[in-house]
This record gives sequence, structure tokens and C-alpha cells, in this order.
Amino acid sequence: MNLIIDIGNTRFKAALFEHKTLVEAHSYTSKADFMAALPTLLARAKQAAICTVVDTIQDIQSLINIPCLLFKSDTPIPVQNNYQTLSTLGSDRITAAVGAHALFPGKHCLVIDAGTCIKYNLITAEGVYLGGAISPGMPMRLKAMNHYTDRLPLIDMDPGFDTLLGQSTRDSLLSGALLGAVAEADGMTERYSKQYPGLITVITGGDGPYLAKRLKNHIFAEPYLVLKGLNEILIYNFEHKHL
Repeated sequence: MNLIIDIGNTRFKAALFEHKTLVEAHSYTSKADFMAALPTLLARAKQAAICTVVDTIQDIQSLINIPCLLFKSDTPIPVQNNYQTLSTLGSDRITAAVGAHALFPGKHCLVIDAGTCIKYNLITAEGVYLGGAISPGMPMRLKAMNHYTDRLPLIDMDPGFDTLLGQSTRDSLLSGALLGAVAEADGMTERYSKQYPGLITVITGGDGPYLAKRLKNHIFAEPYLVLKGLNEILIYNFEHKHL
């Protein structure tokens, strides 16, 4: 089996795949929990792949005793990458795009990854990654309004919030941050759809369920998109003997 590890800013995710079939997936909110689970996962896998948006993972790598692909900007991938600054492209962005292309081959795909930041990634029907956009995630918007003002309180993310007209400071902040993000995502999807007819929108990320329930446009929710994309990259490198 393949062990796929996605290390984000706030979550650690791991999954086991039997070739391209997802067997199980796990999400950890602390590094300690992830590190405790890692030996058991490794014992069931023959090879592994890691993508990370943080720089320090030496302690994690030191535990991995099977062939392991650490995804980098120069790692061979099964799509064409036309991003101009490859060295600064987040691994989660390109792996999500690879995952979308594998799920919907021959279709233009816009991936919306709602995590610490909201990332928009466009991959064409021909399998060409073009880039996209990055904006603050919903919890980040709430934290920024508290940090950069004297009197606005820090409000926690509320997954059930759906009030357009805020009649308290709390509700006004949530409406601006959360429903504002929904309006942004709807607007971005509409603009991309005009340029790329037949566009399929795929949403993922920790806050993806909040957006998925509220977007006007038809979307596909895929919580394991980055993991599936990285698994595709691992298989590609194994088959082409890069690993």
C-alpha cells in the first residue's frame, strides 16, 4: 500500500491507498498525535509520499523506513506545470490540481482549497496547470480583524453561521468573514466559468464543507483531493522509475 502524508499549516493528514483506491484516511490536529500514529501506518505501507507547506519535517522523515517521495518543486508530475515561479508554488496547490485532473480527465477544473488560506487553482482539460489565486481563509479573516483593530473582538469560526444581516458585533464579523468568503468563491467561480466553458469546480480543505453548502454554482466536494493527487504523483514517479 501507499502511505500519503499531507502536512498543512494547521492539520496533519495521512491516508493509505491500494494503488489508486483510498483505503482509509486520518486527520490530526496536533503533531504529537500524528507522530504517535505514524509507526502503525508505516507498518502497513510499502512506499510513501509527503507534501508539506512547512519547512521543518526532519523528525518526521527520520521515522520513515520505506522508500519515500518528498514532493518538491522539481518533482516530476503527470501534468504540465505552467506556473511561472515553481519554487514558490505550494505543494498542496499543485497536488490538488493533479487530483482534480485525475478525477475529471478532459475537463477544465477549478479547485477551491479552503484551509488556512483559500486557494484557487485552475487546470485545463488538456492537463495544464495555470495557477490561480490565494486569499485569506475564514479563520484568518476573523483573526486579522481582531489583530489590526483596537476594539473588534476575536471570534471563533462558526460552521453553522448563516446570517447575512449581522445585528451584533459577533454576527457582523462572522457575516463579513464567512459569507464574504462565500461571495468571493461564487464570484471567482463565475469568472473562471466564463473563460473556461464546461468548467468543473472541486472544493476541498478543512473549511470546504462550509463553502460547499452555500455556493450557488454546482460543485463537487472532495475532502481527500490533495491526498489523491499526491498518490497519483507517487504512482507516476514509481512507474517512471523516478523513485
